[in-house]
Amino acid sequence: MTVKITIDCMGGDHGPSVTVPAAVSFVRSHPDAHLLLVGIESAIRAQLKKCKAAGETRLTVVPATEVVEMDDPVEVALRRKKDSSMRVALNLVKEGQAQTCISAGNTGALMAVSRYVLKTLPGIERPAIAFAMPSQKGFTTVLDLGANVDCEPQHLLQFAEMGHALVAAIGSKERPTIGLLNIGEEVIKGNDTIKRAGELLRASTLNFYGNVEGNDIYKGTTDVVVCDGFVGNVALKTSEGLAQMLTDMIREEFSRSLATKLMAIVALPVLKRFKRRVDPAQYNGAALLGLRGLVIKSHGSAQAYGFEWAIKRGYDAVKNGVLERLVRAMEENAAPVQQAALDTAADAAVTVDPAASAASGDAAVSRPLVQPGAPGAALPSKA
Repeated sequence: MTVKITIDCMGGDHGPSVTVPAAVSFVRSHPDAHLLLVGIESAIRAQLKKCKAAGETRLTVVPATEVVEMDDPVEVALRRKKDSSMRVALNLVKEGQAQTCISAGNTGALMAVSRYVLKTLPGIERPAIAFAMPSQKGFTTVLDLGANVDCEPQHLLQFAEMGHALVAAIGSKERPTIGLLNIGEEVIKGNDTIKRAGELLRASTLNFYGNVEGNDIYKGTTDVVVCDGFVGNVALKTSEGLAQMLTDMIREEFSRSLATKLMAIVALPVLKRFKRRVDPAQYNGAALLGLRGLVIKSHGSAQAYGFEWAIKRGYDAVKNGVLERLVRAMEENAAPVQQAALDTAADAAVTVDPAASAASGDAAVSRPLVQPGAPGAALPSKA
């Protein structure tokens, strides 16, 4: 089967000078791949000529007249730039001419345009950004990393289903473990949203481990860690900052004197292996899950080597049927989650009013906290 992939060649900090060489390198090492290069035609063909790939039959140039800049507001990308490389690339996926889209463009714009063009899968209310972070056991997939700041319990459940499908497909694990990011492992800890999400996850058919803490991401305690986009993005940026600080500190210590520089030469093989193990370029490529098509977001500052890894993530997702696995996971969880949602709603419908109780000496029943039919009254997965 030929895997057709669209590349938003104009996205990111570097545009065609990075995306085109990465595409050329990828297609040469994957004989079953066909890449559609979308963007300003003259710029793409100039890079193809520079890479000596102008005659490559498995690289097709698709013209687009506009570019979504990294600082463009979402409204501009969505409403004004209808012939942007980003939108044309996504339309190719929608029309079935490609199976996945890779872009290093503006994250907010990519999420908004992807959701508008591709729409969400049945049972998914909000797409999420999933990213593989290095751990002691390989990597841990974390989602959401910024697409959704405020989440309801059913959204966290849906993120878990998405993460399950992604890791089961690409990580070759039929029953990946799921952890719910919290301030402690105990069931009683966390806010109401986390507690109710835990109930839904325990009722699902997913392999739910329980609550995990931030350090568990790097321990590799679970294969997937679920959180809302606010917490996830803070965790990601903190991790990136820590990694950069440690790299700079190691470089400074080995540069202090002639003796430490000689020690660096002796330690060079170990340092190189360490760098390969934690090299962020090898983890580049976050999946936008929950859409009716596969979309991979590359880091905007990625060089050709890193962008090629993002292409590989999209390729692997297609080859391993991530979308099909996600639909199946939603179907399997529909019945048990619906029952858990009804139980949760019933428990929340009646509450004790302490003030009334103190006045009367009896437990006074207040009005339901959640009225039937109100937002948040039921938390079913819509599969």
